[in-house]
Amino acid sequence: MPAYRQDLERFAGFDAQVVGIGVDSVFCSIAWQKYEIGMLNYPLASDFWPHGDVARKYGVLRAAEPLAGLSNRAIFVVDKQGRIAFSKLYQISDVPPNEDLFEALGKLERG
Repeated sequence: MPAYRQDLERFAGFDAQVVGIGVDSVFCSIAWQKYEIGMLNYPLASDFWPHGDVARKYGVLRAAEPLAGLSNRAIFVVDKQGRIAFSKLYQISDVPPNEDLFEALGKLERG
């Protein structure tokens, strides 16, 4: 998530808004930012209650061990009509490259 911070202007150039979503509580998310990664300069929503409801609806909530109840690492581009225009899953240990998003946003912009 910190990698998005450095490219916010580039996202804005595509008229795109970065929003992070995690299954942790608001308090855990704030502590994670404060003590681990630094405060984010874009919204980070909590999908804590009902636990993982958004992740489940997007098909990325882990149901089986290991890490049941956590969400898979994924990125989504939602268009202005609210439709998913792009999605991609990553290994939980991977950091999705911003270039994947910029490529998807470019395709969306070109129609």
